[in-house]
Amino acid sequence: MSDISEAQVLIVDDERDIREPLGQYLRSKGFRVQLAANATEARKAVAESLISIVILDVMMPGEDGLSLCRWLVANDGPPVILLTAMADDTDRIVGLEIGADDYLPKPFNPRELQARIHAVLRRVPPPANRISNNLRRFAGWVHESGARQLRHDDGRQVELTTTENRLLEVLLEHPRKVLSRSSLLDLTAGREAKAYDRAIDNQISRLRRKIEADPQHPALLVTDWGGGYALAADVENVDAAEQ
Repeated sequence: MSDISEAQVLIVDDERDIREPLGQYLRSKGFRVQLAANATEARKAVAESLISIVILDVMMPGEDGLSLCRWLVANDGPPVILLTAMADDTDRIVGLEIGADDYLPKPFNPRELQARIHAVLRRVPPPANRISNNLRRFAGWVHESGARQLRHDDGRQVELTTTENRLLEVLLEHPRKVLSRSSLLDLTAGREAKAYDRAIDNQISRLRRKIEADPQHPALLVTDWGGGYALAADVENVDAAEQ
């Protein structure tokens, strides 16, 4: 990522005295920053925003940083820099083994963290290069999965979050077929998210606001009152040369 102004950093730390000053520092250096006090807030931020990198404290009450890191890696989330206790080699080793991109022992110099963020963002390809770049057309829209974008025949362009993009990909792969909430969770987030079945309703609502002519009376993302959703449109693959 060549332009730092495009990078959005998510800081996940239960200690307010760490996350807020660190957020202020990174904002002063040109980053866009979001803050999360726990894993639940972090998952919500990743689902709703285009997060470029996660700065993640290992020791947090409830779900710890290693568990959240494992979930991010399993779901093709943004790169992760772990913040670990100075003396705890085990956390650093386990973190790297499960897929963290770097680590920094506490206490640390914010300038060193800034340098490590730059290094990881240079090394890790942006999400658009990590996702297969399928092009599919439906109801006047063209979905470019690699760029997480929708383009309409009338010229409109819509940017999707990682979660919205994955959900739409699943629906496009099963046009005119009702998929239950549990099926959509299995196909998008995996079984670990089973406790969050109703999160699918929120994701569908956000997608409707972006693509429906009248989100209150959806014609594309329709509800099956048995407990699922369907894409009510035909889907065709598009040759990139046509675009």
